[in-house]
Amino acid sequence: MNASGRRDFLKTAAVGTIGLSVAAQAASAEEAGKDERLVVGLIGPGGMGSNHLGLLAKRSDVEVAYVCDVDQNRLEAAAKKVVEGTSKAAKAVKDMRKVFDDPRVDAVFIATPDHWHAPAAILALDAGKHVYVEKPCCHNIREGRLMADTVKRSGKLLQVGTQSRSTACVREGIERVKAGEIGEVLVAKAWNSQRRRSIGKTSPSEPPPELDFDLWLGPAPLAAYRANLLPGVWRWWYEFGCGDIGNDGVHDIDVALWGLGVETHPSTVACLGGKYFFDDDQQFPDTQYAVCEYPLEGQLGRKKQLIFEQRIWSPYVQGGYENGAAFYGENGVLIMGHTVGWKLYGPRNKLLAEQKGGADLPAHHQNFFDCIRGKQQKLAADVHVGLRAAGIVHLANIAARTGRALDFDPLAEQVVGDEDANRLVRRVYRENHWAAPRGA
Repeated sequence: MNASGRRDFLKTAAVGTIGLSVAAQAASAEEAGKDERLVVGLIGPGGMGSNHLGLLAKRSDVEVAYVCDVDQNRLEAAAKKVVEGTSKAAKAVKDMRKVFDDPRVDAVFIATPDHWHAPAAILALDAGKHVYVEKPCCHNIREGRLMADTVKRSGKLLQVGTQSRSTACVREGIERVKAGEIGEVLVAKAWNSQRRRSIGKTSPSEPPPELDFDLWLGPAPLAAYRANLLPGVWRWWYEFGCGDIGNDGVHDIDVALWGLGVETHPSTVACLGGKYFFDDDQQFPDTQYAVCEYPLEGQLGRKKQLIFEQRIWSPYVQGGYENGAAFYGENGVLIMGHTVGWKLYGPRNKLLAEQKGGADLPAHHQNFFDCIRGKQQKLAADVHVGLRAAGIVHLANIAARTGRALDFDPLAEQVVGDEDANRLVRRVYRENHWAAPRGA
């Protein structure tokens, strides 16, 4: 071979080698992507669940293998949404046990009514699945403890759907509070003021043919179907929801707890409230004012305080925001609006800093998936974060229902000296139902 021919041969060989290398790297990347792909199921694809599904169906690193709902119309709409987003069909089932029984499923998203949150999460964890569960994470305090115990026992991860914990704007505001920019914070306040509609008054009736109402009831006591129960209206009924304090209010309560820096349930809770405005079937207060106290560990007589107020008939701002949280320090105040932004005021009410920004649900998903893959070590809203926020919801509702201040033991998770109130720390389940949590 002459010199010219040899040069051409080497050049061709080099190009071929480079081509093979690039192809090998691409194949390797594709295989790595497959290895990282998580198989998920979504239970409850209506409302917030639909938002989750829309995001999940767009991700190349997630396979939506199941959608699950007891309403056939919603189930079909969810299955169609997956096909539109991924060009692949998900299995559409109405019984969540089929999702839990599939060993391919890595994680489940639970966006059911509140009374199903903890029972479904416990079943999923025990089946070896990671869990993302909507807020409030439990329907009562006892359920929450059982859920935390199951997380520990299973070794699986549980993320609660309070996405403010993953929202950059909120995180920056909380970091400023914790860095001492407004001094020591002894009081935080959360509020929920918006205009809801009357749910009207109804009598028991037959459920629509597309709804498996018995499966919807699940482990809750048997009850009659009513036209103002579904969809979404269940949250105003004691057996199924937690009121608007557990719907929207829990987001602001969670942020307030975060900035206040407390890591237990409160020791004293008082709440006044009732139905001041709506004349309908709604059972929870439309007007509510709760005060919670937290003794400071090792500092006799010193306490922190969390306040929550709610008016779901009065959509007017306080501190510039309809819904929000405020942190009161000795040197200033930071006022944060839910999904809006925050403002930090210093001495003489001088505006020192402000930020705007909406809730970041995709970031909350990403944190969950990164923790499953081991790329992040800490969930933004783990089960203990969820329990503390839900605890305020439940204790405030118990105090409002009984009309009495509660002396609460945060370690035993029991109301002290008030059996009527203490009975509401847990609930009654349908006898021998397959989803009733063990030890409840």
